[in-house]
Amino acid sequence: MSNQETEKRKYPLLFSEGRLGNLKLRNRIGLAPMTRTSAESNGVPNETMVKYYTRYAKGGFALLITEGTYPDEKFSQGYLNQPGIANEEQIAGWNGIIQSVHEAGAKIICQLMHAGALSQGNIHAEENIGPSAVQPKGEKLGFYGGEGAFSIPREMSKDDIADVVNGFAQAAKNAKDAGFDGIEIHGANGYILDQFLTDYTNQRQDEYGGNTENRVRLLVETAQACRKAVGNGFLVGIRISQGKVNDYAHKWSGGEEDARTIFTALGKAGLDFIHVTEYHADQPAFKEGGPSPAALAKKYRELPVVVNGNLNTPEQAEEMLQSGEVDVVTLGKAALANKDWVNKVAEGKLLEDFDPKRFFVPDAKVKEFEL
Repeated sequence: MSNQETEKRKYPLLFSEGRLGNLKLRNRIGLAPMTRTSAESNGVPNETMVKYYTRYAKGGFALLITEGTYPDEKFSQGYLNQPGIANEEQIAGWNGIIQSVHEAGAKIICQLMHAGALSQGNIHAEENIGPSAVQPKGEKLGFYGGEGAFSIPREMSKDDIADVVNGFAQAAKNAKDAGFDGIEIHGANGYILDQFLTDYTNQRQDEYGGNTENRVRLLVETAQACRKAVGNGFLVGIRISQGKVNDYAHKWSGGEEDARTIFTALGKAGLDFIHVTEYHADQPAFKEGGPSPAALAKKYRELPVVVNGNLNTPEQAEEMLQSGEVDVVTLGKAALANKDWVNKVAEGKLLEDFDPKRFFVPDAKVKEFEL
């Protein structure tokens, strides 16, 4: 038996074939979406991004989820030099990345992200929109080019809401046309869909505000519209979290009852998977000794669950898979520190520790040493 076969046998589920919807994966390890603000100023993906994503595919990752990609040329862009998938030039820009990743043996799906009230750089609009005119907590993210407090967004009209849904749906179709293997709707981390889901940012009095069933409505409608746009057979998932880029400690106020309502509703929306992310994914969602967020997603809807959140070692990832709560593990910081994390683990090599200063100082742009 080779050394690689011996090492892989330590983590039987991690290195087993996986499946999300109709998509077959060579292992259960994916690259988490990470904003790197390295596209051209007009949102067109470039050669830097080709090299960046290809490195992970060559490093053994079975599934790559792109950084948050803005879906429309209205209010969705969150950061300057963020890639988009809203026009023909942007769609064409993704082609080279997709082809290179596929040639390296990996699958790649596009994460569609509308920043809403958290936008801190948008070449298409001078104002931000949100479910309500509530100023976001915290300050803009310096490593993404922001400074100071977030602006107070304009409360969205029904037409604005329809535009958001239509923008996601058109972007899903664009991603399919570009050659992606699927899409992930960004419903997490404080961006527009999460703003509707969150009680303190959503003060609406209509059918999109109030109780949890109403606040999850826009996520469900967006998922349904994306499914209709791409048809059956094309992978459609959603990312969900409690914590936000501007409020890491947030918890759903209704506890497990909120989790039941949210995951049950999403489970009926035509999705193929739910991607749960928290700062520590293996920790209880609410009270000490309680189930993890991933376990709750699996409990209330039998969809495949992807999980992300400081599962940096193969032992941690394997343990989550062995629990039966998750189907695929995605890596962020550990992947940045180890572009070939999968190959290293398979070969029994030591993993590098993550040093944020190497990757996010002075900004989050892809550095030369990463390529």
